[in-house]
Amino acid sequence: MVTGWSDAPARIDTVNATVPRPVAASLDELLAGATDRRPFLTSDSKSGSLFERVVIDGAPHVVKHVHVDRDWTMRFNGDVGCHPVQVWAMGLMDVCTDRIDHGVVGVAAGLGRNGWGGAILMRDLSEELVPPGEDVLDLAQHLRYLDDLAALSARTMGWRDERGELLPLASRWNWFNPACLEVEAERGWPEPVPQIAAHGWERFAERAPTDVRAVVDELRRCVDPLVAVAQTTPTCFVHGDWKLGNVGTGHDGRTVLIDWTYPGEAPPCVELAWYLALNRSRMPQSKDDAITAFEHSLHRHGADPAAWFERQVALCMLGALVVFGWEKALGDGADGVAELGWWCDRARAGAALL
Repeated sequence: MVTGWSDAPARIDTVNATVPRPVAASLDELLAGATDRRPFLTSDSKSGSLFERVVIDGAPHVVKHVHVDRDWTMRFNGDVGCHPVQVWAMGLMDVCTDRIDHGVVGVAAGLGRNGWGGAILMRDLSEELVPPGEDVLDLAQHLRYLDDLAALSARTMGWRDERGELLPLASRWNWFNPACLEVEAERGWPEPVPQIAAHGWERFAERAPTDVRAVVDELRRCVDPLVAVAQTTPTCFVHGDWKLGNVGTGHDGRTVLIDWTYPGEAPPCVELAWYLALNRSRMPQSKDDAITAFEHSLHRHGADPAAWFERQVALCMLGALVVFGWEKALGDGADGVAELGWWCDRARAGAALL
């Protein structure tokens, strides 16, 4: 049972030791023997994907059905290869299973229009996830998540997506760009988040300092300069979405991490920036303290970030504002002003490196 973290580095040749996983050719094959199939909605999912609860051998499971036609995040990422299926098939979900429980037991591929979709079968881990709401995390729990994020980063440091099958770095920072939002508008805004983002970018134009707004607007139209500089810093394998709706603490003490929809090669601080941007209202410490904690955890796990960490943090915080500047501009009151100000200050440091 995993009950805490060790101070000793846990470096192993994890990536090279991965074993490819089998992929079912149909939904019937994946769900053979399943009973009591029922559709349901999750309170945290905002992508448009469909979910079912099923029972297999008496145990509750969840099926997530993914396809670019339903999921606006897949459209933003241009995902017609079905990354959740690909990352499972490559065995990459298993690189840190002593610390992270992904819950997946099987996948099916080639579903839906053009065979672009898939189905992900998971053990039902809903009771082990962080409960929805606004309650602040326990400090030890928050630090554990940062430490496991660092462990995953350190163990896969230097990994390259040589086959180009998973999500490229540019796609991570292209979310909510003008072209993506135009596509959603033409589709009649089938999901609410992109429409809210379009309004948020109008607020950003009004509230962000002129110098930051100019940089962010330019990168929203072409993120290549940021990608080129960020790729001169170390990269690793990333899960891609450490929001609290996907994270929890299992009964065995491991961190639960579900929804591997945006996996790929990226700087580890991309994961950190995403965590800070989406979870800030529930964090028990400041963003600056969380950054320091993450750096210390990378050290503990043998990644030796001293030569590159400050530079990578600055670039990835800029990247996060390119993605989530709209959300930071929607905050009201003194807290909202402070939040937007913090990200703009961080973005200036990143912009100075371009």
